[in-house]
Amino acid sequence: MDKPAGPSSFAVVAQIRRLTGARTGHAGTLDPFATGLLLVLSGRATKLTPRLVGLDKRYLTGIDLTCRTTTGDLEGEVVDRHAPLGEDELGERLESLRGEIELPIPAASAVKIRGERAYRLARRGVEVEMPVRRSVVHTLDVTAYTGEGVTLEVHVSSGTYVRSLAIALGGHCTSLRRMEVGPFSVADAVAPGEFASEQLLSEAVVLEHVEASRAAGA
Repeated sequence: MDKPAGPSSFAVVAQIRRLTGARTGHAGTLDPFATGLLLVLSGRATKLTPRLVGLDKRYLTGIDLTCRTTTGDLEGEVVDRHAPLGEDELGERLESLRGEIELPIPAASAVKIRGERAYRLARRGVEVEMPVRRSVVHTLDVTAYTGEGVTLEVHVSSGTYVRSLAIALGGHCTSLRRMEVGPFSVADAVAPGEFASEQLLSEAVVLEHVEASRAAGA
């Protein structure tokens, strides 16, 4: 599916479930404000989830460098405003974020803290020390820079929070679009309202794509 901005990943899954009448899940959530590729699994294919959730992902994200927010994206409240990174300083900061890194998980995430989702604690104003997650940033390339904002192409390991990268740059995500999950591309996806059974891939085809991608080192 090519998820639009607004609905949650769960809402998209529920919509497909109503159309197919089959058990339905997904292989990696997208925040409501985010768009792009959402892998939806239907019927017996839901058992493939463990084979798909660990795949690398590619994103295109816009970042406002002038302020941080409570959520790391445009849905949160501004917590501080400051002069943005200059182009040279931005380049140095990006270089430090490439490779294997450790960054705190955003407070507005679905990670559980003492048995409760972090975003629920954040909504109640409860401050907690967020755990650090290790991930791999394969590529982090600038496609546009305005002085106050930057657009990045990002290729990261599974479990990486792009919002954490934005926070590390002193800003917040203003847009986030998932372009690829492993060998699967948003170019082959359709909007939820355009879904038809012809879009369904067989389990065999999915596994063939995944194995080919891993063999190629993608």
